[in-house]
Amino acid sequence: MKKSIKIITYVTAVIVLFSCNISEKKKNNSTTKKEQSSLNAKDILGNPNYPAISYGGYRAKSRTVQPTLPELKRDMKLLYAMGIRIIRTYNVQPDLPHASNILEAISQLKKEDPSFEMYVMLGAWIDCQNAWTDKAPNHEVESAQNEGEIARAVALANKYPDIVKVVAVGNEAMVRWAASYFVRPNVILKWVNHLQDLKTTGGLPKDLWITCSDDFASWGGGDTSYRVKELEEIIKAVDYVSMHTYAYHNSHYNPMFWKVPENEQNLSDIEKVDAAMLRALEFAKRQYKDVSDYVKSIDSTKTIHIGETGWATTSNGHYGVNGSKATDEYKQGLYYNHLREWTSKEGISCFYFEAFDEQWKDVQNAEGSENHFGLINLKGEAKYGIWDLVDKGVFKGLTRLGKPISKTYNGNKEALLKDVLVPNTEYQR
Repeated sequence: MKKSIKIITYVTAVIVLFSCNISEKKKNNSTTKKEQSSLNAKDILGNPNYPAISYGGYRAKSRTVQPTLPELKRDMKLLYAMGIRIIRTYNVQPDLPHASNILEAISQLKKEDPSFEMYVMLGAWIDCQNAWTDKAPNHEVESAQNEGEIARAVALANKYPDIVKVVAVGNEAMVRWAASYFVRPNVILKWVNHLQDLKTTGGLPKDLWITCSDDFASWGGGDTSYRVKELEEIIKAVDYVSMHTYAYHNSHYNPMFWKVPENEQNLSDIEKVDAAMLRALEFAKRQYKDVSDYVKSIDSTKTIHIGETGWATTSNGHYGVNGSKATDEYKQGLYYNHLREWTSKEGISCFYFEAFDEQWKDVQNAEGSENHFGLINLKGEAKYGIWDLVDKGVFKGLTRLGKPISKTYNGNKEALLKDVLVPNTEYQR
């Protein structure tokens, strides 16, 4: 009899404990969901607990082949496993529902698991008149399509306020080398002010942050011809500055920092490469400081974050074996980790470009550098910069294109190093 009483008492205790655990789990999930909904851009940007990345989920050679919701959800789980907590998208064009599908994918994941956390910097693409047509671009007049692009961004920000924390007006839309589509600063200012006005009238969440994401030069960090009155007004109007910096491209266009200096000629090849990547880091730091100095001379309250920076792993053009020799996985890995270490320490958000390789960007040239900026390739292989994450098992049970995440070069660093190119000292562009 006593034995039966003990058994009943034990079973009762287990049931009570199990019930308490379920109740506590629900309570924790509820708290987590509540905390997530109250977070906004000022809590996330610059917070090292919320690493950022630029994301495009396109697998095919054309954007007409849209990633499915299940594919996007698998990508979000991969990014979450990497520690990423905020992603950047680029457009909300009506025939390309990529951004809206990403938001829906994140929303579904949050419903399935209330502890899942991912936020979005939503881009609205801005063009000039005749952009991407057979007519000459008119940079003095904006495209009639811009109004619809902004309206769609507003609708998505309102539909997913717990996910969309930033709206960016344009992508490299003011820099003059974007010859196919750039606009004058007054166009960007117009739409930034429009979105800020919506925040004050209830048309957008009040804690949503508005910016534009543009080249360091467009933010006054280089050529002084960009430092116009409208830019000053933009700096005052945005909630923060999102700047781009690319030491990689400058290895061709501005190569003095890249070439092996005379005092390093006696170093080993790998030492030369290591030193070059430290110079690449200093190049990014210098451009960041130049933008920061100018921006803060206009508005000392503004913070500056990095909306784009990255390093390609394949190039048969300016940056490859017949060019600056900037391109390989080893260099990308060094650059990625240098940037993460620096920006995390300094409280700078860095939307590293980019998460996955996308082959539509230079569809006529499979080895074009634009196709190869991802940290994970189209075979589901993690490139050198994140081999350590594979070793840690963070991708266990996750796949891309039906394949588990493995390492490039089968994880053989000696094989990888055979493909490393020493910066081209004699290169003449």
